[in-house]
Amino acid sequence: MSVPTIRINPRVKAAAARADYMRAGFVQIPDIFEPDVAEHIATMLETLPYDLAFEGEDGRPVVLKPDQTASDADALAQRTADMIRRSGNGYGFIYRVYPLIIAYLEQRDPGHPIHRLTEFLNAEFVAFGAFVTNQPAVAKADGQLTRYGPGDFIGLHNDVGSEDSDRLTAYTLGFTRDWRPDWGGQLLFHDENGDVTRGYIPRFNTLTLFSVPQMHSVAPVAPYAQRPRHSVVGWLRNHQGR
Repeated sequence: MSVPTIRINPRVKAAAARADYMRAGFVQIPDIFEPDVAEHIATMLETLPYDLAFEGEDGRPVVLKPDQTASDADALAQRTADMIRRSGNGYGFIYRVYPLIIAYLEQRDPGHPIHRLTEFLNAEFVAFGAFVTNQPAVAKADGQLTRYGPGDFIGLHNDVGSEDSDRLTAYTLGFTRDWRPDWGGQLLFHDENGDVTRGYIPRFNTLTLFSVPQMHSVAPVAPYAQRPRHSVVGWLRNHQGR
């Protein structure tokens, strides 16, 4: 079976998306890939092995490979429970992750077609994102695959950090199938009073772009959700920073 070329759907109206983004600092574009391409990417997201990522005790991300999460389940459960408690007074997150750039540079899963997605993100996708956001400074994209299951979440944050000054625009490529609204997992935007100004259910074959900084979170996935929330997420960046 042939592997389709990963490319932006030629039917996407980039100029209209640009106008929406310029007006609101946000745009959501459905059918960003042609159906066979979307299915190809979704299948990779659904079948690849994932690491576990969560906020560590020192405020730095902890990323554990599958063999590490299995080695001491009781200790891991205690660490994640402590993180969830800390999140009540600060920031926290937990979800499964496949780090695209790291995997590409370290030649993880050699020959796997997922590396074509990484190459696409730093070629056609960067050019498309620079046009839609009207930011010629966009020069590169990072990216990771994410999988959220019951209880997974990202707390309130704005994507700005002392080591991340090169982040210009955040993106999410959604590949979640048949999601029910009460399963949670929505991308939520918040104003200065904490009210939700926008909220978006996980969707399939949909690109979301939004300017940095903006306060946002990902709502916890309900314990009775029947399938995972899958996406490709990252930032369009300039030449500065890491």
